[in-house]
Amino acid sequence: MRLTRAGEYAIRCVLHLSMHRDRPVITRKEIAEAMDIPAQFLGKVAQHLARAGIIAIRQGAQGGYELVRRPEDITLLSLVEAIDGEIFLNDCISRPESCDRRKLCSVHRVWDKARSQLRETLGSTTLAALAETESKACAKRPDGP
Repeated sequence: MRLTRAGEYAIRCVLHLSMHRDRPVITRKEIAEAMDIPAQFLGKVAQHLARAGIIAIRQGAQGGYELVRRPEDITLLSLVEAIDGEIFLNDCISRPESCDRRKLCSVHRVWDKARSQLRETLGSTTLAALAETESKACAKRPDGP
């Protein structure tokens, strides 16, 4: 499984919003520039995030994006799966009926365990924790945040 570019951009977008919780709405242009995301692509990613109930899109001159959920309640897993769908490492896990050997296949159990561990890691990593780490790293840069 490889994280798609859209998944990476979704994480960057929500990370930026999480780091700036003191501002209710942040423009697409600011997020795109700060997080090195093509603005047009960010617009498409934001639509998926809005459908997943993670952000809201505000239209108009004062428009932009805002978090709907608290960063403490948003995990990397929820972001990745909002964009890329449920994580599966291979067909025998995502479509068990496609594998005639699944009941006796020792590799199947390894894929299933690896999937569970990945989901657990991503599911236990919140955007609040990532935003805190990122903010500290930005504060240490000579040119600031």
